[in-house]
Amino acid sequence: MKPTRRSGTVRFRPSARLKRKKNEPGLTPVSDDALNGLDKTGQGWGQGRQVDSKNRPVSSLQFQEKYGQYGAYFIGPSVPGLKTVYLTFDEGYENGYTEKILDTLSEKKVRAAFFVTGDYVERSPELVGRMIEEGHAVGNHSENHHSFPELSLERQREELGLLADRLADRFSYTCTLFRPPCGEFSEQTLACAQAMGYKTLFWSYAYKDWEEGKGIGAEAALEKAVGALHDGAIYLLHAVSADNAAMLGDFIDAAHREGYTFSVIGS
Repeated sequence: MKPTRRSGTVRFRPSARLKRKKNEPGLTPVSDDALNGLDKTGQGWGQGRQVDSKNRPVSSLQFQEKYGQYGAYFIGPSVPGLKTVYLTFDEGYENGYTEKILDTLSEKKVRAAFFVTGDYVERSPELVGRMIEEGHAVGNHSENHHSFPELSLERQREELGLLADRLADRFSYTCTLFRPPCGEFSEQTLACAQAMGYKTLFWSYAYKDWEEGKGIGAEAALEKAVGALHDGAIYLLHAVSADNAAMLGDFIDAAHREGYTFSVIGS
């Protein structure tokens, strides 16, 4: 992916071949000097256990205030008059549960965001195509799942651009959401992604659900998920988890009973 230079400033896009809709605002130009002047210290994200009176993780609120200027979401936006939940799934590899998850989402008429890597797109194009056809958001989880704070600016752009190009070439799909691999980020990586046209989604609920053979059972997974409900909740679920696939429909029903609606950030 080659940036376009104008008077010493670089304008980055997720893919050189992707075009914005008519009348849609263009990207804000950001110079390499400006990006290199930002903090490069790597941080690992986890929402923590302390919550406020509305059951919102305190750390999510703090990080949202600190980094929201870079288009980052550690908790989702509130919608006036609604209690909103945002479902997201990370797709690094396929363990046979994504189809069931898509079936449940279709049955419940709920949209979600799926974050994919380059390998996943190549190995599971039918599932990615189905995500797009059924109206879900497909997000950029990078080409090779490297820790972004350890990469140069050029490598960060390459990791985002290669994955975006895969989605554009194979599905004519424009990718606008990014989730940093392992939740690792720096101020610079957030600004770089924003300059390329991305919103960066973290989460305000997650648990250790990605290790095969170490599930906690669907009932326990459901109890944890329901107990964490809060307005603006961004749920990170790994689609390789049998527990998540099994409890998803019951979780959606429980959230609806408590007055929550489901949405996708950026839609």
